[in-house]
Amino acid sequence: MRSIMHAIHSLPRLHLLVHFALPPLANEQYALQNLSKPALDRLIKCATLVERVVWSDFQCSFPHEQWVAHYFGIGYTAATPQLPQKAKKSVDYLTTTDTDAPFAPYLLLADGGEPRDAVWVCVEPVHMQVAQTHLVLSDPNMLQISPHDAAKLLSVARPIIEEFGIEIVAPTPLRWYLSGESLGLLTSASPLRASGHNIGVWLRHETNINHWSRTWIKLQNEVQIAWFKHPVNQAREAQGLLTANSIWPYAQGRITPVMRPFERVLSRASATRGLAIAGAAALGMPPTSFDMLLKQIGSQTAAYDLNSITLVELDQLSIPFLQQDWSGFRTIFSVMERDWFAPALIALKRHTLSELTLTLCGNDIITTLVIRPIEIKKFWRRRPFTSLLL
Repeated sequence: MRSIMHAIHSLPRLHLLVHFALPPLANEQYALQNLSKPALDRLIKCATLVERVVWSDFQCSFPHEQWVAHYFGIGYTAATPQLPQKAKKSVDYLTTTDTDAPFAPYLLLADGGEPRDAVWVCVEPVHMQVAQTHLVLSDPNMLQISPHDAAKLLSVARPIIEEFGIEIVAPTPLRWYLSGESLGLLTSASPLRASGHNIGVWLRHETNINHWSRTWIKLQNEVQIAWFKHPVNQAREAQGLLTANSIWPYAQGRITPVMRPFERVLSRASATRGLAIAGAAALGMPPTSFDMLLKQIGSQTAAYDLNSITLVELDQLSIPFLQQDWSGFRTIFSVMERDWFAPALIALKRHTLSELTLTLCGNDIITTLVIRPIEIKKFWRRRPFTSLLL
């Protein structure tokens, strides 16, 4: 009877993709100070390490973005190993190319648009700061422009863009999509990825000499001029807010068929949601806890076989990690320990979860571990959380 009960699972297989769970080794003392995470530590200690991916500096996409692109079958390639060869044979050490993940058509799909068979590039209003010798892109979270104000800026920018023979689609005024051969190849990085750095770092494309196409440069300049004295920016400046003084392109690509690695996808990330739509996966928003996940999909479990995988993408650590707010980082990590890792460990012990995969991301590294109920009993395994840091 006991073996029969163990064969019945409330949730067949769960994959947690956790953004920025791995702080840099140099910040370990501040990020992990007095952080209690016994459940996660137990899961990591007992797990089987299946993948470790290291990125070089200034990759155009965050590691979790490249991971999503890889799993859905777009824009990811294996390259020369960067980590020691003495590692376990079960682990793939990969690096990525320095190109931006081609998310634009999938972002358009998530925003309710129709990508068609065209090359699209995402464009967002941004604030650029003038440093002594270069321009720096500000954190987009600090711009905080309202959809109402963004729509006013868009109404000025749209005719400028269309004069260049460029098609523009804007399901939301906060993110636009441009298509036109004269734009050329506009590989860069998302505003969040590029923020805080000299923008010249991210200008990788056509000739590989840090230029964008002439059409884009002219278009960008004309939008900047039109926005310089715009009432929206004048009002923001008077309030001490950052102005939207430029536009930034990223994620250029054409829609292609994708794989469906997950039966369900629960994510707030627009790129992931667009890929799930393209792959015809069941789509939803991530619940606040593991227990809520069981309630949310428990009634649907019978519709899936034991090989079906649910992906839950957790991004709560992103802002404190990127802002190096390690006190806030520890607070949110403790909540995730309580709401996700501890109940997942209990579910594995009770055999109500047949398999848990953890993909833990940092700024330049990803580690994937798999834990099954039988592995929880392997007390002899000794893998500390800090061994995952880089």
